[in-house]
Amino acid sequence: MRDPLPIRLGGLAADLARIQSFSDHPGNRDVVVTVVEESRFFIEWAAPEAELEKQVALVELQRQLTRWQHSWPHIWADPARRAAVAEQAGVWSERVLGMSGLV
Repeated sequence: MRDPLPIRLGGLAADLARIQSFSDHPGNRDVVVTVVEESRFFIEWAAPEAELEKQVALVELQRQLTRWQHSWPHIWADPARRAAVAEQAGVWSERVLGMSGLV
């Protein structure tokens, strides 16, 4: 919470990149679940200080993370669905990194 908004968004982007990367290995299920939850916290900590356009995107991401969380056993059991989530996480990571202004 003490970090400036760009750093918090950068942390969120890093978590999303971890979801993408860690989803490659079936043994990382619990780690990925934890990172999804942490990402939701990053959004709660970042959104109130963000501009309206960024808030809208963060709410959209928050909803996506929640949907993943609720379907996680089914997602993880299906390699194709897990790969799709990994790909979406990578897209979100790039988008959030762009919003952060760190690149």
